Amino acid sequence: MGKIAFIFPGQGSQYVGMGQDMNNEKEEIKQIFEKADSRLGYSLSDIMFCGPEETLKRTEHTQPALLTMSVAVLELLKSYEITPDFVAGHSLGEYSALVAAGALQFEDAVYTVRQRGLFMEEAVPFGEGAMAAVLGMESENLAVITEEVTAGGNLVQLANLNCPGQIVISGTAKGVEMASEKAKEAGAKRVIPLSVSGPFHSALMKPAANRLKEVLETIAIEDASVPVIANVTAQEVRSAADIREKLVEQVYSPVQWENSVRTMLEQGVDTFIEIGAGNVLSGLVKKVQRRVNVHAISNQESLQKAVEAMKG
Repeated sequence: MGKIAFIFPGQGSQYVGMGQDMNNEKEEIKQIFEKADSRLGYSLSDIMFCGPEETLKRTEHTQPALLTMSVAVLELLKSYEITPDFVAGHSLGEYSALVAAGALQFEDAVYTVRQRGLFMEEAVPFGEGAMAAVLGMESENLAVITEEVTAGGNLVQLANLNCPGQIVISGTAKGVEMASEKAKEAGAKRVIPLSVSGPFHSALMKPAANRLKEVLETIAIEDASVPVIANVTAQEVRSAADIREKLVEQVYSPVQWENSVRTMLEQGVDTFIEIGAGNVLSGLVKKVQRRVNVHAISNQESLQKAVEAMKG
């Protein structure tokens, strides 16, 4: 029997109505939404269930919403006694992974990611930063381009190394524009500007990281009960001190998602369970290694399917 990894989505997977069916089904899950509302001091669940989409899409709401959704789905899984050998999350999803590994309490995590969202929004005035997805180009070649543009005075860097041939760049609006043009000239298949509110996972986020560090110092973090594959290094972390440090670095460092998946594969993981909204990570895992089992669980129905497939 191979090993199981729980993986948790990040920003971009949100949708209005997420979690509503679960909220009506199970008292324990209702309590999760209530805990989030109570810790944040406003009705996050209302924004999740009813929108409007514009409000849900604001980073300060998106981040706690996706975390709450993942933790609610995690609660559904509890009755099936499926436990992970590893956990990992994409950017914001790392906080969900840390809740799953017992390193963070849910209420602390939901408060922290709301602050993280606010700090990230406030770090760079709207319109001054940008992000774009570059398809069909090797990371080494793209890194040469971003370094060249940055050296010329317009900061841009690799932000998300998602899977072979899909890399997100982040930086100043001008830097991203120049690097996008050069990437196309150098043979990238497509470059897609992303509709985000800031240049996440770039050095422009250092002010946000400094503010997040202060918040994290007030939050209790425990050693993880299962290995967490950190975005920053694509290696496992377990100690509370390491976890705290990596969460601060994560804000301005590239998300090493492809390498994180490879690390888990090397450790014998053959089943990846995506927990929360959407199935973005399932697609990325399949692009890294087609021959693994991947399940995306976002409600009772998808949970039943996954459980049956795993028993099969």
